[in-house]
Amino acid sequence: MTDKPGTYHIAVYAKQAPDRPAVIMGSAGSTLTYRELDNRSRKLASYLSANGIGKGDHIGIMMSNSEDYLIACWAAQRLGLIYTPINWHLAPTETAYILENCDAKALIISDHARPAVEIISASLHRIRVGLTTGAAFGAFRNLAGILERVDATDFGHQEGHVMFYSSGTTGRPKGIVRKQGEIDWGHFAPHDMHLKNSYSLGQDTVYLVPAPLYHAAALVWSMNVLRGGGTVIVMEKFDPLEALKLIEAHQVTHAQFVPTMFIRMLRLSENNRREYSLSSLRFVLHAAAPCPIHIKKQMIEWLGPVIHEYYAGSERNGQTTVDSAAWAERPGTVGRAVVGQIHIVGEDGRELPVGEDGLIYFSDGNAFEYYKDPAKTASAFNERGWSTLGDIGHLDADGFLFIADRRTDLIICGGVNIYPNEVEETLIQHPAVADVAVIGVPNSEYGQEVKAVVELHGGMTANSRLAEDMIAFCRSRIAAYKCPKSIDFATLPRLPNGKMLKRQIRDSYLAP
Repeated sequence: MTDKPGTYHIAVYAKQAPDRPAVIMGSAGSTLTYRELDNRSRKLASYLSANGIGKGDHIGIMMSNSEDYLIACWAAQRLGLIYTPINWHLAPTETAYILENCDAKALIISDHARPAVEIISASLHRIRVGLTTGAAFGAFRNLAGILERVDATDFGHQEGHVMFYSSGTTGRPKGIVRKQGEIDWGHFAPHDMHLKNSYSLGQDTVYLVPAPLYHAAALVWSMNVLRGGGTVIVMEKFDPLEALKLIEAHQVTHAQFVPTMFIRMLRLSENNRREYSLSSLRFVLHAAAPCPIHIKKQMIEWLGPVIHEYYAGSERNGQTTVDSAAWAERPGTVGRAVVGQIHIVGEDGRELPVGEDGLIYFSDGNAFEYYKDPAKTASAFNERGWSTLGDIGHLDADGFLFIADRRTDLIICGGVNIYPNEVEETLIQHPAVADVAVIGVPNSEYGQEVKAVVELHGGMTANSRLAEDMIAFCRSRIAAYKCPKSIDFATLPRLPNGKMLKRQIRDSYLAP
């Protein structure tokens, strides 16, 4: 079968501009051209096909940030496969669960994932093809050797697509199936076309990805930039000063961060921040976690009105966006709906008026389901067919959404709802606080009480006096009933994408 590319595909750019950089690795500086990306992904697709992997089959990708990661994704994309990125920080048992649950027939890994894969090797009975960037072992063959020996075959009809798993911060990971229908080869999916048009993605786009590519936002945006003919700058790991260097060196036009990255960037000295020109930036995007208001204000003051925020889940059931100007008028908002329509719903299932917090639902958005989990799918929808990700918030009179918290994080103290995010945004402003998680712990009288777990800046000493000072700091800014009754000090667990592992923290306090 021969390629029949639509307007947007790496095969098109491989012919039009074969030497244009498709992927540049941040620290290493190595470049993968469109000709090379097209050729190597076709070779990998050919190898998978020859070994019985075909349209509609699932494969797992468990790799660190690299050129090979995007080669693997494009091989799956052009062969019509469903590919699942796997967080290589997961425990081996978690990895085994995802591979079993998604019915993976192939697994492509980085060499550093070998120890975990060897531990779960007995459970990989469905895996027909195993490839590694390192030395061959067991049933796993070396990826580079395969790409050297295999001929590149042409494929094309319908595109494959990614199936992400939820991060597992509130329970066991679930595969997220986006019901978008079959996408003709060489075309954007409808939601991806929306991203392209909204953020001006094109052949002049230079996109900096500082997050792990197994994270939904990082991979989706990288694939869309490549589909549009732009260049992706992939950081092997995030470093704030290195990010500034790369923006200047490659004239980055688009970059995407999470709030913890903003915080680290703002901690750079004035000299460091002024050393590099960031004038090429047109869009600096952030999502994935709540951004403290004072942090975002500082970023807008530094970079100008190029900061854009969006709220969405991997389910793609709806989306909001907000630019710097609109956010400055309504600090804390995540914007108005651009996909779907927002409804705020109370405990009784009725829609709430403006200003009242309730569960955030979307109607008229994109359909989705959780793979092999009809009960979980059903729980995300109400009787009107609206869907929710479990977040709590409210709308203002102009339709701007404000996120209060996740329902799973809600603290109910004496019948009063307390939103941890509000408390965290207050405590993070204390000069000694580097990171903070607020959780509810059992209280015999009130049901729950507020506890803060704080990670201190380097050089700070944890003691009871500092804890008392933080509680007083909090009480001077928000209502006393919302403030922690106690503060513990610890190193907080976060995923590399910046998402706090609240469940892990909460479980450590609730374990018998």
